[in-house]
Amino acid sequence: MRICNLIDKESEFMKKKLISALTLPILVLSTLVGCGSKKNIPPFVMPENGYDGSEVTITFYHAWGQNNQEFIRDYIVKPFNKLFPNIHIDDQYIGDYDAVRDKIVNDITVKNLPSLSFCYPDHIALYNRSNVVVTLDQFMDDTKEYQATDAEGNQFTYKFGMTDDQKSDIIDAYYKEGKIFGDDLMYSLPFAKSTEVLYYNKDFFDKNKLNVPTTWDEMWDVCREIKKIDPDCFPLGYDSSSNWFITMCEQLESGYTTNDPNNYFVFNNKENKDWLNELKDKYQSGLFTTKGLTGTYTSSLFTSAADLDNKGCCYLCIGSSGGSTYQLPEKDSEGNYPFNIGVVRTPVVKGKTHKAIQQGPNICLFNNGNAQEICASWLFLKYIETSPEMQANLSLKTGYSPSLKSVYDLEKYKEWMDKGDTIQALAAKVCSEQNDSYFVSPAFVGSSKARDEVGNLLDAVLTGKDIDASFKAALEECKYMTE
Repeated sequence: MRICNLIDKESEFMKKKLISALTLPILVLSTLVGCGSKKNIPPFVMPENGYDGSEVTITFYHAWGQNNQEFIRDYIVKPFNKLFPNIHIDDQYIGDYDAVRDKIVNDITVKNLPSLSFCYPDHIALYNRSNVVVTLDQFMDDTKEYQATDAEGNQFTYKFGMTDDQKSDIIDAYYKEGKIFGDDLMYSLPFAKSTEVLYYNKDFFDKNKLNVPTTWDEMWDVCREIKKIDPDCFPLGYDSSSNWFITMCEQLESGYTTNDPNNYFVFNNKENKDWLNELKDKYQSGLFTTKGLTGTYTSSLFTSAADLDNKGCCYLCIGSSGGSTYQLPEKDSEGNYPFNIGVVRTPVVKGKTHKAIQQGPNICLFNNGNAQEICASWLFLKYIETSPEMQANLSLKTGYSPSLKSVYDLEKYKEWMDKGDTIQALAAKVCSEQNDSYFVSPAFVGSSKARDEVGNLLDAVLTGKDIDASFKAALEECKYMTE
């Protein structure tokens, strides 16, 4: 299938969702992608001597606003420039992750690519149709040593590639995410990661002698108890319907998507329908709600438990570890939180292996035709991937999980987690305990559509839509993206 048609369909989907002001330019220019010379770009070949030390500016697209952008500049760019003063970093906040994707799709059409960018696997699948993402193996496996002069005029020797220890230091699930495209090549490396965790109102649980659930059976038992205590509440709030459906497919081993181009979408099956029918009964009993059903993040229902007059709060909430601060209620006049919060891992299906969805941005490089810019971009990415101190600071500042195992051995990081006096630390502690539970779904053009469709499907069935018709409609929407 021609890439112009694929990106037309992705762009049509963007238009329907109104996800960014860049959508219209993409619609106008999308037919250029893959219908011109971009698809014939040969793979990037690294120069024999790598980066030659010349003055070069690299453009870094990201989705982090002012506060986190300051982190990028103070904790990454400045120390990197002490080593490589001739590599200048133009870091650009583009908007949210979808806006970054839209901007790059537009950049492909006008042949004006950045050097590197935040990305998700399904973004790379889209970009790969135009052969613009540089695979990283040739950089990572380079064993040569090179000379450079730092900002103070001192010469030093550095390895261009990554040592085996540096590669193995990346948390396994995060490392594998960069090479899930079927050719065993590395297309991205992790930056800041997150997952889902279970937040609960600790004071409410202690007062009512409730047990914190570890399995889904226990979850529904405690939700029924909570409903008796507070009939007007939603005991559980789940922020992402899509994450819930996808995670249950993993826990139940029932099937969601595959890497098989002839059979990408496998979620329309009896086991998933049986689970969703059971979930519908629990929804009709008032045991939970979702963001898709309420129109707002359920963290707002969780924090509203501080309001004694509230008639729709929740006492449990499953949401992002990277967004832990959104679970905090406002402090009172004396500067204290109205209730204490506990954080634990999400429930598991009894008898099954625990699975937790893996989220947060990776970084990829683009073949924009400038060899020195590409090599310099690799050195910047390598610095990010091999700096435990920087990654520890990133986690302390933002609440995102580090991608390096060695961060958990740093004394200041262990003390921060063990002290647990912030919700970010509590969430980070849970994340550190489930590094073997993470999963990521296959990535291909149309995989982001599947994610949206199964979330819509879940909410539609809960509100009374016919289950067979809803599954069939979702499947047809997904297949349209890959035809």
